Amino acid sequence: MLLARCVRREPGAWEDFVDRFIGLVIHVVDHSARSRSVRLTPADRDDLVAEVFLRLVERDMAVLRHFRGQSSLATYLTVVARRIVVKQIVAHLPRNAHDQDPQRSAAGGNAVAAAQAAGPTVEERMANADEVNRLIESLAGPDAEVVRLYHLDGHSYQEISRRMGLPENSVGPILSRARAQMRQTANQPTG
Repeated sequence: MLLARCVRREPGAWEDFVDRFIGLVIHVVDHSARSRSVRLTPADRDDLVAEVFLRLVERDMAVLRHFRGQSSLATYLTVVARRIVVKQIVAHLPRNAHDQDPQRSAAGGNAVAAAQAAGPTVEERMANADEVNRLIESLAGPDAEVVRLYHLDGHSYQEISRRMGLPENSVGPILSRARAQMRQTANQPTG
């Protein structure tokens, strides 16, 4: 298992780990920024991706050692990466919308301040792995697998099409329908 190889610090394991999950981390960075109306420069994106991987190796890979296998590794890394990225984005947002510099790439405009004032977004509530799994489980079988492959495992539409035996042009509509259903489920009270 790749994770065990990393934790044991086997030669080449970390490089294999980064190669396997860099697409997922980039997707989380882009999605987290977009969902908060924050524009990222390529340098901002690179910094956030590097920050995620830095957090994964600090303290003798403590975050990776805490993985207990209660979800897929990709799901766990998505939640961890989202928390790191959101914390970084929020830390670099101006405290007062009136103090914003419109040229700052991470400022995001008044929409960010309005979104923060409105309370937690669906995506912020989804930062909990149990909640993510609950939302995905609310989907019909093939839709859930398409969401997992795209959002958690970082596969392209073409790869999903091949894996699932679906026409490539049907992947986007499936994802849109699934996202709408997950948003609806997330807005329903639990309990």
